[in-house]
Parts: sequence; C-alpha cells; structure tokens
Amino acid sequence: MTKPPLDGKVAIVTGGSRGIGLAIAALLAEDGAAVVVSGRDADRLQRAVKELEAQGRVAHAVVADAASREDCDRLADAAKERFGRIDVLVNNAGITRDGLLVRMKDEDWDRVMDVNLRGVFLLTRAVTKAMVRQKRGGRVINITSTAGAMGNAGQANYSAAKAGLIGLTKAAARELAHWSILVNAVAPGLIETDMAAALPAEARTALLAQVPLKRIGTAREVAEVVRFLAGDGAAYITGQVFHVNGGLYM
Repeated sequence: MTKPPLDGKVAIVTGGSRGIGLAIAALLAEDGAAVVVSGRDADRLQRAVKELEAQGRVAHAVVADAASREDCDRLADAAKERFGRIDVLVNNAGITRDGLLVRMKDEDWDRVMDVNLRGVFLLTRAVTKAMVRQKRGGRVINITSTAGAMGNAGQANYSAAKAGLIGLTKAAARELAHWSILVNAVAPGLIETDMAAALPAEARTALLAQVPLKRIGTAREVAEVVRFLAGDGAAYITGQVFHVNGGLYM
C-alpha cells in the first residue's frame, strides 16, 4: 500500500476548529499529516479533534490567541514537543469588525490588524525558526482574501490586513527560499462559512451577483488548494497568491 503524501509530516492550522480551517485540517490529516489545530474556543477545538480522530486521524488541540506573541511561541513549542517537528503552517485565523471607514473605531481597526496580520507575522516567525533548525524545508500557507486584492466597502481594516498578508507572503517567500521553505497564499472569495452567514442578506446577494460561477464556494474547495500547496506537486511554487473565488476577482 502506498504511503499517504504527507505521511510523517506535522501541520499547524490556526482557526482550525470550524469552517475553512477545519476543512483544511481534515484534508491535511487525510493525506497523512499529524495536525495541530489552534483557536480561542477550547470546547470547539476539542470537538474538532474528536471529529478528526473519529476518522482515524492524528490531531492535537492548542488553545491560542493568534494576536498574542506568547501564545504563538507556545503553539509552535507545543507542536514541536508533541510531534517532534513542524513541516506545514497554515495561517488561517481571521476576524472581521466591519464598519464604514469614517465611523470605524480605533479598536476595531487594531484588533483586525492584530489577528489577521500581526498574528501571521508572529506565528510565521516562531514556526520558521523551528523549520530552519530542522533543515528539512517547510511550507507556509497564508489564507488571505479577495478583499485584500480588490477591496471591500465596509471592510477597510480587513481589506488592508489581507492586502498586507499578500505583501508579507511575498517578502517571506524571498527570505525563506534559502532554507527551502515555500511561502504561498490562498485567497478565498465568497465561501459558505460562519463569516459569510453573518453577512446581511442584501450584501450577500450583491456579492453573489458579481460571481461569474453564480454560486457560493465551499470550505473544501479552498482546502483542496491548500492540500496541493502542502504536497510534493507544489515543490517549485513560492511567493504566489491562489484565488479561489468563482471568478469574483480575476
């Protein structure tokens, strides 16, 4: 029997307890990786781990706030301690605090920046230090958004953070190539998640009208691209942004 493609590898997925994060964790685990899922809700994380273990997968939960340097360092240490190595990091944790630019509160700007951009920097720094020491290369996959490429009215903070994430991806890809650490981004469009479900009905309808494929995407469709980027088939790809949006942004 052939070994699964990620057999013996270890992956960290932030925001891994639901939606796109859980779909990513499930596919990486299906491909043989031991998966460490993180998030702020301990109960939800435990449910995610049970769900993965019920399918015969190896999973471990670490409660961590993506915006905290201490939590990011602890998450990297916990993965290394539990499984002895880290091969794949998926920076998926993200929040929205929507509002018109002229009415946006400072704290709504700061919190979105802290989680969606600074948190990715903090965890990528912690994990890639470990990857460099391992001398086995690695993969970093950042989940950005169409909002970071085309902008979204009412989401100046989120759009700015996700655009920043694209710049961070490219800079990190240039720096880390020396150690065979590949850094790419995946930019989902309108995807069926709790975040999309929270959109007002008219905003959702207006967005859907701009999608040439005329449907909302699934978390699995985003996870499939992450799965590809984590595997051997993506060995010559770095610094790229992969859009999964049904044509919403081209």
